[in-house]
Amino acid sequence: MTAVSSSSPADEHGAAQDLADRLRRELDGEVAFDDYTRHLFARDASMYAITPTGVVFPRHAEDVAAAVAAAAEQGVPVTARGAGTSLAGQTVGPGLVLDLSRYMNRIHEIDAGNRTALVDVGVVQDQLNRAAAPLGLMFGPDTSTSNRATIGGMIGNNSAGSGSVRYGMTIDHVRELDVVLSDASLAHLAPVSEAERERRAKAATLEGAIHRRLPEILNENASAIAEGYPKFWRRAGGYRLDRLAGDGPFDPAKFVVGSEGTLVVATQALVDLVPKPLRTVIAVGHFISTPAAIAATDDALSCDPAAVELMDRTILELSRQKIEYASLGSILEGDPGALLFVTFTGDDEQLLVGQLERLTALWRRHGHGYHTLKAVTAGQQGALLKVRKSSLGLLMAASVGSRRPLAFIEDTAVDPVHLAEYTRRFKAILDRHDLTAGFYGHCSVGCLHIRPFLDLTDPAQVHTMRSVAQQIKDLVREYGGVNSSEHGDGLARSEFNRELFGDDLYETMRQVKRVFDPDNRLNPGKIVDAPSMTDNLRDPALPPAPPLRTRLSFDVVGGMRSAADRCMNIGLCRKSATGTMCPSYMATRQEEHSTRGRANALVKALSEPDPRAALGDERLHEILDLCLGCKACKSECPLGVDMAALKTETLSHHHDLHGTPLRSRIFGAIRSLNRLGSATAPLSNLPGRIRPVRQLMDRLIGIAPARPLPRFERASLLRWFRRRTSRGHAVTQGTVVFLADSFTTFTEPGIGRAAIELLERAGWQVQLEASGCCGRSSLSKGLVDDARRKARKLAHTLSSRGEPGSPIVGCEPSCLMTLRDEHLALLPDDVAVKDVAGRVRQVEELLVEAIDDGRLRLCADSWLAGRRLLYHGHCHQKAEVGTAATIALLGRIPGATVDELDAGCCGMAGSFGFETEHYEMSMTVGNDRLFPAVRAASEDTVVVATGVSCRQQISHGGGRRALHPVELVRSALHP
Repeated sequence: MTAVSSSSPADEHGAAQDLADRLRRELDGEVAFDDYTRHLFARDASMYAITPTGVVFPRHAEDVAAAVAAAAEQGVPVTARGAGTSLAGQTVGPGLVLDLSRYMNRIHEIDAGNRTALVDVGVVQDQLNRAAAPLGLMFGPDTSTSNRATIGGMIGNNSAGSGSVRYGMTIDHVRELDVVLSDASLAHLAPVSEAERERRAKAATLEGAIHRRLPEILNENASAIAEGYPKFWRRAGGYRLDRLAGDGPFDPAKFVVGSEGTLVVATQALVDLVPKPLRTVIAVGHFISTPAAIAATDDALSCDPAAVELMDRTILELSRQKIEYASLGSILEGDPGALLFVTFTGDDEQLLVGQLERLTALWRRHGHGYHTLKAVTAGQQGALLKVRKSSLGLLMAASVGSRRPLAFIEDTAVDPVHLAEYTRRFKAILDRHDLTAGFYGHCSVGCLHIRPFLDLTDPAQVHTMRSVAQQIKDLVREYGGVNSSEHGDGLARSEFNRELFGDDLYETMRQVKRVFDPDNRLNPGKIVDAPSMTDNLRDPALPPAPPLRTRLSFDVVGGMRSAADRCMNIGLCRKSATGTMCPSYMATRQEEHSTRGRANALVKALSEPDPRAALGDERLHEILDLCLGCKACKSECPLGVDMAALKTETLSHHHDLHGTPLRSRIFGAIRSLNRLGSATAPLSNLPGRIRPVRQLMDRLIGIAPARPLPRFERASLLRWFRRRTSRGHAVTQGTVVFLADSFTTFTEPGIGRAAIELLERAGWQVQLEASGCCGRSSLSKGLVDDARRKARKLAHTLSSRGEPGSPIVGCEPSCLMTLRDEHLALLPDDVAVKDVAGRVRQVEELLVEAIDDGRLRLCADSWLAGRRLLYHGHCHQKAEVGTAATIALLGRIPGATVDELDAGCCGMAGSFGFETEHYEMSMTVGNDRLFPAVRAASEDTVVVATGVSCRQQISHGGGRRALHPVELVRSALHP
């Protein structure tokens, strides 16, 4: 029976306020009880949502203890979380959420001699591995979420990953833990001798009770413990009494691994490290079907691999649709129905290649597969590893509206010898319910992550989900397997634990919970005494989206809210060392500054009775404010959440309610301003150098005094093009329309001149289009109606220029990409817009073709020969089309070597870096990776960047002049 609270909403609000006030007084960390923060932490990467009372961001263990004590006094449960990427609902709860990832993320010590690391629980797996790598070490468990998964989260889940066949699970690598117990006392858990355990057991404390009662429970329930657990080793469900009952010293540290924060709140961990292999080689078997790939697993396991991973056709096809993973398609053979990635690691590459060759021969002899790709070098492996680690996100990208691939039967595992038959019967269950699913996972340990597509807003499909979960649970028991093998029990599987473990063992686990947590305050409802798996579902609880007329077209079922609600919280936007998404999160490490946080905030606003008013909310505006509009989420987020477009639409509604700021209007009119600046140069460049004028601009408009202003050129590209004499080059390629963008045209005209001269030398007749602005700047400031007018005018002009189908090119990626992206969202039914979008090409593409065809010849002894070209790509270019064409063009320069920086967003983001309140954030983003890489480059290294904002930022923050690729190619052109 469920108890019904007699307290009123007002009483509950008052109690929450009292708790928040106390926490703010007693903690060094931050406290957030506002509605938006609570909504952001109501979700994890599962299908569940529970709104907490409030959220705390502790700075140290004493903060955690104070929070647990305060919550206990008010009868409020506590849920600890790291990155919030749990798939079974472990990190959502109704009480106080502790986010241990923001501040508790220090690596205190790495002891190479003992191969251990002492870390805060908020340390990210890749962060630890980067620190350990110079010592030849790494953390053994290797999750696909390693770029955001915290060590604490891995301890809570008992995570494993692709290499578990060799390295086991997290429980095998935890030595000692500092924890906060349910009574808010601090404890140190570690293996102890029997004498030491008896000494500790005498203490009249909760820690003493734990050391006293656990051995008693083991003795009283020895038979249940010996017989109740599944025999398969890869287990992440229930409490690990079997490990505690084994030989060796009493080890409460290992015992609490996998307890999902229901027994203790871990704050610091001493973990084992393992030697990092020097070499890796990968065999990628190509198979006509998933069963055929699984059938080849035994041969793979006989060759002593470090991992054997499956990916089915569903995920392969999804990867081909994403620019981020497009390179995979070029290296595969034919159209495989499934791939098997077999990884060999060690220090002797010759030995590893021998293992790879042996496997290839075995597969050939036994008729497994039709092709084996051999990836020996890091370059050959890059695309393979990127896609393999993104299987979950790619599968999630196939969601349509509220029909999503759901995690509820995705974590079963059986002995690999049964995997083929087990998978066949598994699929038969899905087929009986007319369900489709993607298949991927760890064949080496019999674990496949199978996620059926369901729409939980339909009650009939909720019933189907439960029925399938019960049937799969019965199937896995039949094979002696486990229901939770690395993702944990959470809300999705805990209710089945009594049946899976039996009454005796389950009651023993309940005893354990009562010993550690007598008042059931730590993450209640997980592992034992759980609600139904169909309670607290996220999608059914979301109210229907109220009608909202948007200015942009959101091409998803359900409009703007569904565009935001595509986010399934897998947290890739919380990575911090690679790629571009999400630059503001990388700078602040705050959930609300991640793409996930902003998307969830928008879901809340768009679910309000009056979404138009909610979009004008100042708290929402604060959450969206630091979005740089880099569009990295459009490509790097597997679900393609386009936060730049969502922010633009939101800003337009904010302006409707609060008016449009003067600064936004100024930046929206940037083409007119730049044209005027060019016409009045050099006088127009003086205000940027006069300190009182800059201070006035700061006070009146909000332009940062420290930011250098662009330098206008009187000899603009337009003036040069009108006045120049024809060079008389033969036209062999037809007409190309060159977009004179609103920036380089007036401030860096040499770039446009170089591009036009190259195109003409390559046989093109160039038509310069300079009649108007694309609207990019207006969109960035939420001036959508103004952008639409500009888009319509420019698109109709461009469509009428040149020959039908002739290419449209330009040198500024943000403007060029606007023609093929935002214009379609502004005017989805406009024929001219569609025509222009289909004709857009990068100028680099045309130049590469010309060089390869011999129409352009570059000097072998140009000033660039022997030099390193350090290239930083523009965010919009990377998001829309990738940088391959630019890299190819730079690679055609004789004698030059090209290095593409993985430096994320430069931080300038158009007007963002000019704005006073954003200047420091802009520089922080640049300082993350870009500025250090530029400063570290030798003097003879040539810095290259396609974006005008990128070049401005590199000059200001990196102290180097960056050139556009076409300038380099023009300088190397044969006379």
